[in-house]
Amino acid sequence: MVDISTILKEIVAKSGMEQEKFGETIGLKKAAFNNYVQGRRELPKSVITKMMEVHNINPAVFFDKDAPLYIRDINDSRKINSSNNLISVQSTSEYTYFPVHASAGPPIRIDSLTDAETITIPDAVLGRHAGDEELFFMRVNGDSMNKVIPHQSLIGVKPIQINELKNEDIIVYSDGYNYSVKRFYRDGDRLIFRPESHDASFTDYTVSEPYEDLRLHGKVVIYIVNLD
Repeated sequence: MVDISTILKEIVAKSGMEQEKFGETIGLKKAAFNNYVQGRRELPKSVITKMMEVHNINPAVFFDKDAPLYIRDINDSRKINSSNNLISVQSTSEYTYFPVHASAGPPIRIDSLTDAETITIPDAVLGRHAGDEELFFMRVNGDSMNKVIPHQSLIGVKPIQINELKNEDIIVYSDGYNYSVKRFYRDGDRLIFRPESHDASFTDYTVSEPYEDLRLHGKVVIYIVNLD
């Protein structure tokens, strides 16, 4: 998981400005920007957009720790190191894309995941996951994960075995044909799928052994959001 506070401190440090001055360049008063830097307030999309416009900050750094800090680093021809593998920041890869929406709300019915398309994404955006042939993409529908993944975000999902999952992983699962995105927790023989929403009406979905129709499709390893 990306530490937003750490990223903001790095951005300020590399700007060569004092924190207060940097905040002013993106229209924030000292106290307001300090709340974001210290992790006391959630960083809104509007601030990310402003940093992109004023300081050329790559929005992906707030969602993927391996993404380049600056947009210019995506567009130039140099190489970057990702998990000891050199990849070109100009190169792209194709991935399986399912034109359906995984629900970030109550599970929704999806008749099948057989009608796959393809999507092309720059390798620099995906970092260490670039070129992974197992990775597939789909969009999120709903607000039960909107503290982390807003409605209509594009998510990259990597198949994973249940014994490899850790508490707090974000996963795509289905119960029958009902697909959803939630945080995963294990409590004895119970599996808990927990929302992370600004709306308190969303509640845990819990299943116990035998799991029968439950299927874990994979772990969300990256998500890409629209900033406006």
